[in-house]
Amino acid sequence: MQAGNAHYRREADLPLSVAVFPLESVLLLPGGRLPLNIFEPRYLQMVDHVLATNRLIGLVQPSLDGAVREDGTPQLCSVGCFGRITSLTESGDGRYLIALQGVCRFRLMHELTVKTAFRQCRVTPFLGDLEEDAGASGVDRPALLKAFRAYLQANDLEADWESVSRADDAILVNALSMMAPYGPAEKQALLEAADLKTRAETLIAITEIALVRDSEEFGSSLQ
Repeated sequence: MQAGNAHYRREADLPLSVAVFPLESVLLLPGGRLPLNIFEPRYLQMVDHVLATNRLIGLVQPSLDGAVREDGTPQLCSVGCFGRITSLTESGDGRYLIALQGVCRFRLMHELTVKTAFRQCRVTPFLGDLEEDAGASGVDRPALLKAFRAYLQANDLEADWESVSRADDAILVNALSMMAPYGPAEKQALLEAADLKTRAETLIAITEIALVRDSEEFGSSLQ
């Protein structure tokens, strides 16, 4: 079972609908931890609401094609991730500093008509995400670390290699996917990967493409 899923073992443990928080280029994956700074009034209300109910927020990206609803708010991607609020601190200036623990992904079925300032959606969970070591077999860890190391070197970045070496495959793949500085389309592809092996392969491919692009741009700047 993924870290953070102790409360969620079967479909009945998850709600049929969830308050959704649209965030572009932000990725939450099962077992991952995501700190967020909440300041908009409607999302402060959302946090208050979920704390009083099931502590779950549905993190989802706005539609990648920029489509909007009749009221001008963005359409949403079809796949997001449940996040459980595991900590909350009030900043003193009206903000909430919260941490979300990724539980499992969901497919958005339809948006609900609600009176709340925040949006709510009917969803179907990816129950396979609740299984222990879901999709962990077959991850090419050496290839993943090679691509990660090359990216860090190309961008003059450093990593805590001791922590990296201790992390199991699931934690490593999901942590690297969440922290990777890629755009909305790449983040969504990582989220929607069928399993951990596919996510690792997708992350390697995206990283290799970024390295080639950065190399070509550097070469062009020297001409």
